[in-house]
Amino acid sequence: MSDSLRIEREGDVAIFTLSREDRLNALTPGLLVELREGLEAAVADGARALVLTGAGRAFSSGADLQADGVDALSPDLGETLASSYNPLARTLAELPVPLVAAVNGPAVGAGMGFALAGDIVVADRSAYFLLAFANIGLVPDAGATWMVASSVGRARAMEMALLGEKISAEAAQAMGLIARVVDDGTALAEAKAIAARLAAGPSLALGLIRKQVLHALDNSFAASLELEAAHQTKAGFTDDFQEAVTAFREKRKPEFKGR
Repeated sequence: MSDSLRIEREGDVAIFTLSREDRLNALTPGLLVELREGLEAAVADGARALVLTGAGRAFSSGADLQADGVDALSPDLGETLASSYNPLARTLAELPVPLVAAVNGPAVGAGMGFALAGDIVVADRSAYFLLAFANIGLVPDAGATWMVASSVGRARAMEMALLGEKISAEAAQAMGLIARVVDDGTALAEAKAIAARLAAGPSLALGLIRKQVLHALDNSFAASLELEAAHQTKAGFTDDFQEAVTAFREKRKPEFKGR
């Protein structure tokens, strides 16, 4: 773990904090690789829910355009995306456990894309979202094109991407871009509480649910029915489902183990 990323464990919840406060948590290829490897290690170590946030007054200001050395952007920006941004985006999408994002300040450019990768996104009231790419002659990346268009539709996605204007947390919630807006300074606490609740749930089923929702956004109703049936077969053979049935019969709350 480097100074750019802080990883903590609270029970079955792993918390990842982007910690380049002096650069408003600007993203470098090295940081993205470290984050991806940290997420994979946390899942392998048994984490049942994850939280992603930023240190200080920003979630992330986007790509670090001033980084040098090994963390400098390649002259071919597509190469940088292929080697660090896209692998992280895919890892976030394919996580077998829920991810909660705590947006504690500006989420800009690729930072916005990664914030929206959260299954549940909680934002401080003063936070904002900004697809800043067009303002510097670039195009959205880090999955932001898909995330935004899938959430708010073509008209709003075009407006946000082409004009590059700030979207307040409350406006983002109203248009269906994020789930919750909370008082300033409380997004992380709220995200941790949600993650703890998810971590105590039927982990395998929750992982299948997140896959079903992503699948539904790109596939037909008929295809969704098929995947639901396949996933229900898997869920029906889990220990957690059997525990739920037993608990129902015994008139008590189930105690899920994530198995």
